[in-house]
Amino acid sequence: MALLEIRDLSTDITLRRTVVHALDRVSLEVSAGQTLGIVGESGCGKTMTAMSIERLLPPGGQIVGGSVRFDGRELTALPEREMCEVRGGEIGMIFQDPATSLNAVQPVGSQVAEPLRLHRGVSRAQARTQVIDMFARVGIPSPARRYDDYPHQLSGGQRQRVMIAMALICHPKLLIADEPTTALDVTIQKQVLELIDDLRAEIGMAVILVTHDLGVIAGSADRVAVMYAGRIVETAGAVELFANPRHRYTEALFAALPDRVAGTAQRLYSIPGLPPDLTDPPSACRFAPRCRHAVARCRTETPDLSGDHHAFACFVPRPAGPAAPVASAVPAAGARAVGEAGWVAPTTYVPADGTALLSVSDLAKDFPVRTGLIAQRNAGAVSAVAGVTFRLDRGEAVGLVGESGCGKTTLARLIVGLEQPSRGEILFRGRRVDRLRGTARRLERRHVQLMFQDSYASLDPRMRVRAILREPLEIQGVGTSRDRDRRVDELLDAVGLPRRSAERYPHEFSGGQRQRIGLARALALQPGLIVADEPVSALDVSVQAQILNLMKDLQQDRELSYLFISHDLAVVRYLTDRIAVMYLGRIVETGPSAAVYSAPWHPYTKGLIDAIPVADPVQEAAKPRAAVPGEPPSALNPPSGCRFRTRCPRAQDLCAEQEPPLANPIGPASRLVACHFPLTSSASATVGDTSDERDMT
Repeated sequence: MALLEIRDLSTDITLRRTVVHALDRVSLEVSAGQTLGIVGESGCGKTMTAMSIERLLPPGGQIVGGSVRFDGRELTALPEREMCEVRGGEIGMIFQDPATSLNAVQPVGSQVAEPLRLHRGVSRAQARTQVIDMFARVGIPSPARRYDDYPHQLSGGQRQRVMIAMALICHPKLLIADEPTTALDVTIQKQVLELIDDLRAEIGMAVILVTHDLGVIAGSADRVAVMYAGRIVETAGAVELFANPRHRYTEALFAALPDRVAGTAQRLYSIPGLPPDLTDPPSACRFAPRCRHAVARCRTETPDLSGDHHAFACFVPRPAGPAAPVASAVPAAGARAVGEAGWVAPTTYVPADGTALLSVSDLAKDFPVRTGLIAQRNAGAVSAVAGVTFRLDRGEAVGLVGESGCGKTTLARLIVGLEQPSRGEILFRGRRVDRLRGTARRLERRHVQLMFQDSYASLDPRMRVRAILREPLEIQGVGTSRDRDRRVDELLDAVGLPRRSAERYPHEFSGGQRQRIGLARALALQPGLIVADEPVSALDVSVQAQILNLMKDLQQDRELSYLFISHDLAVVRYLTDRIAVMYLGRIVETGPSAAVYSAPWHPYTKGLIDAIPVADPVQEAAKPRAAVPGEPPSALNPPSGCRFRTRCPRAQDLCAEQEPPLANPIGPASRLVACHFPLTSSASATVGDTSDERDMT
């Protein structure tokens, strides 16, 4: 008998003038000790399914039909008082964003202790003991000291562990994890997923894992349900679904994965259009308007979900057998050719003498740490960036990868002029820009633009898109008012948005559309370099494919250069020409993207690659656990010698005594590594000779 049994669940959200039909006859089952993965694009109903189970619906939301039976009880008819006992006591929930889910003014320990005291009636002292024990089990370092810390004092991975501890503290029978790893590094993500799996096996609980990441599903789920527009369109065992997807929507999701076209010249497949408006959903197949294989029947009839162990709702299913790559038929996302009216190649001039577009030499940034409220004392400095050297040429894309806290974003802020370096130099077009001030700095800054990670937070919610895109033109005094309006229309054309979008506000767009607006704003002044800070980390795989294809098109058409910051090496491999791997403020490996990805030389790089979730359950099962154990040490007091040695399986005495230089251990080439014992064919060689040390060329 299933622990959780959902039958024909329908949920509506009543708005002021209309009703959103968020779920339509959803049926699922989860047994004790089983992990069910629910996957699909944003807005497909994944989170709404989870919230309907717990009856935590938004204002106006109500279950209008169907049944939710949990451990023999009908939850839809349970009185609210009894439902409160189920929430937290028998069903635990990990929310998507721990930063907003945790109370900022309450210590994390007391927040985790709260469900224990409410549902189990334990004393304050007993709750503290059990919470500290749970903190230790979920891998929070110094658990007794962390009990009294506030959320802002913890890293992102530690906050997510606190959320897991809160969900598990009462040993629930069912755990619902809603995008538990979306904003985490691949190494922390792997640790969190392994932790959930270990605890599931230990206490026999069932798990519902809600995510848009197919790699996460492949490595964690026993069974998978694919959702689209409020309905289940396919469900099967994880191994069967990934080896033999039948619904055309599932096939399209797989085709949009960057690793499916890695090492080829193919574009990522991008699902055309958008999911339907659920205030007025189609009466036929809801995926038909976006499906390349749709026939007349798909537009007039609704397919039923049929099948026993592998069920799918499709009139023209994909033939049975292993999935093959799907070539993208989507055009260049509206990008206009160089030289066409209104758009020309970037005005960024680079001398023909081999001068790099961007050259960074021995760049460092230290942030002082002070203690005391009145008489502040210097308590040291955080070494955020520590002696970074690289170059980037016109029309080139370089990927910068590493865990959170390694210095990627600080380096980006230094390059765009939002921070001043502690030492080193930044040359743009051969000119020392880190020393420019006033008008000269403002004029030079137009050639380097920043694309932010959070497209919603970076756009002023009170400004229409036209005003947002006009703003940099007005600040720089570019053209007349009519010229600026014309440029706004051209920018919207370039990023594939309709011109009428200019009169709307940011909240009226989807996440992918807002990221396009952010890219358009970065393009407004026709820069030569765009620094993109995690621009696709929180996007669905289908939207991610659209943005990556668009960025690649614009790079080719306009000779744009990118410094693309990410913790996802699969995405970086697709978009960039070269990769630089950062760890605790230093670059530890550089080289051509395909070469670094296929044969890493640094143990840290290998750990990052091993931690990347792959959309293949068989490969995921064969991967090592804890590819990079532990968390990075504090940048306030970094380790001596090699900064990675405290987590490195190959570390020896030499690693603590001597810092390895960034050099080539096996002769002159385009690859460099900072490691005494690199993972090369001549691994016994050390990197003591710096004669081959050079920039990223």
